[in-house]
Amino acid sequence: MDFGRLITAMVTPFDTEGNIHWDETARLIDHLIEDQLSDSLVIAGTTGESPTLTEEEKLELFAFSVKQAAGRCKIIAGTGSNNTRHSVELTQKAQQAGVDGILLVAPYYNKPSQEGLYQHFKQIAESTTLPVMLYNVPGRTGISISAATTLRLAELRNVTATKECASIDQVTAIAAAAPSDFVVYSGDDSAALPALAVGAYGIVSVASHIIGKDMKDMIEAYLEGRVAEAASLHQKCYPIFKGLFECPEPLPNPSAVKFALEEKGFKLGSVRLPLLSPNEKEVQFIRQMLSAHE
Repeated sequence: MDFGRLITAMVTPFDTEGNIHWDETARLIDHLIEDQLSDSLVIAGTTGESPTLTEEEKLELFAFSVKQAAGRCKIIAGTGSNNTRHSVELTQKAQQAGVDGILLVAPYYNKPSQEGLYQHFKQIAESTTLPVMLYNVPGRTGISISAATTLRLAELRNVTATKECASIDQVTAIAAAAPSDFVVYSGDDSAALPALAVGAYGIVSVASHIIGKDMKDMIEAYLEGRVAEAASLHQKCYPIFKGLFECPEPLPNPSAVKFALEEKGFKLGSVRLPLLSPNEKEVQFIRQMLSAHE
């Protein structure tokens, strides 16, 4: 299954009581599809604050998103965790909810071996007929899926993609040796264009919540050989790519992008503890960053 070039890892809207705000969830899905040109949405991934969502909330989000998208884009369910058995169960329930694919983050904290990683992902993949995207984000999980392990997993029938936040070298190594039906996505907005240049297929993005159209234009310009135009668009977007995470000092995702969307008129509520909303200094930085991009 082709998930497209631009995938948005969607935030989860909350109301003033900290519960899922369903009206705003519907509005945000429409915005990401119609205004920001997302080809697919990741629901209840780490940008969606998956560590603080209950299983019931995740399943409700999966079913709601499938219904709201109504075939206009693909829905990818974040079902990964550091508990293989639980991820198998959640994946099977997500399939029953009608999603188009699943995203499996590398197991965090317990730091399995490469063989342990392989067996973890293999068992989950074999529990479903859905296409599986791996997610390698060592800065968050404390473990990196090696290129060799990724390529080994790529031989499995329904492991069709990986989202890479390791390095351009790793993207290169995987893209060079993967089967023709296996694709690499950059998981780092600022590395999207460099990753395309070494063989990546697309981007799983946070910034596309607010600059998705510019990012889609950048990708299309590169693919059509208009490299200087693609570089110019990358340079235009770069302050947003970096600012959403550095703000001006490191701010855990999705605090900044949720506030940026609030500035655009959405009512998404706060992030859930242990994350915090931007402080006053960070608020001013985000406002200036958005204003400069317009």
